[in-house]
Amino acid sequence: MYPRPLLHLEGAAVFIASLLFYQHHHGSWLLFILLFLAPDLSMLGYIFNPRVGAITYNAVHTYVCPLALGGYALWNGQHLPLLWALIWIAHIGFDRMLGFGLKYPSRFKDTHLSPERHRAGNSA
Repeated sequence: MYPRPLLHLEGAAVFIASLLFYQHHHGSWLLFILLFLAPDLSMLGYIFNPRVGAITYNAVHTYVCPLALGGYALWNGQHLPLLWALIWIAHIGFDRMLGFGLKYPSRFKDTHLSPERHRAGNSA
């Protein structure tokens, strides 16, 4: 089996788990709707060039920052930052589920989930 479908399933699992945790923590669904696409503002880096765009997009579309925010929120008993972290994680999982991956600096559609990067025999 090729890794690409597994990465999509992994994204779906993260998306669903984050929704369940959000529900468990009594998050506002209006807040969820309002903030769900906020991480995509990082695409504005592409206004400058693909390298800057990839840096800004990837910085916001990795799990490191939302997990750190969620850890901070849990450690300090902060409810709202926990909800923000769960929305952010849901967004990343949703993107991965749909096949939107981390960007390479060559062009916007060159991602770690690009079909051409997952063909048999491709060393990219």
